[in-house]
Amino acid sequence: MHLLPRSLPGWTIAVFGVLAAAMGAVGLIAPDALLTLMGLTPVAGTRAEADHTPAFLTASSMAALNMGVYYVLASLSDWTAFFRWTVPFRLLTCTVFTLAVISDRAPTAFLGVGLWEGLGAVATGAALRYERQRIPAEVDDPAAA
Repeated sequence: MHLLPRSLPGWTIAVFGVLAAAMGAVGLIAPDALLTLMGLTPVAGTRAEADHTPAFLTASSMAALNMGVYYVLASLSDWTAFFRWTVPFRLLTCTVFTLAVISDRAPTAFLGVGLWEGLGAVATGAALRYERQRIPAEVDDPAAA
């Protein structure tokens, strides 16, 4: 395994992974700070007994931390198949979060999550396309050898 990504798509995955892991860590260490970063207002004082918001925040933060580490490891391994798999699923995540806001199931601040996922998917897809178009040209070009 290398210490840095070896391809442009790998870099897009690494950046997303580091950001996801960092946000997950913030959510585990300082949940109110994560809520503020996301544009949400933390609740002051004690919560109702049936309010499971802290539990869901812990679960999603742990998932983000794990996912971030997976993305970084995939980028360092230059696992191109993984990079390709992330594009449609991140676009799906973008769609779900956007629809959740449109249907009033989530606050407007969640559009940022959808945008982050959508832009990341487009960046990775564009980087994969660039690499796919660039590599055959280098192989066919005798001057590149």
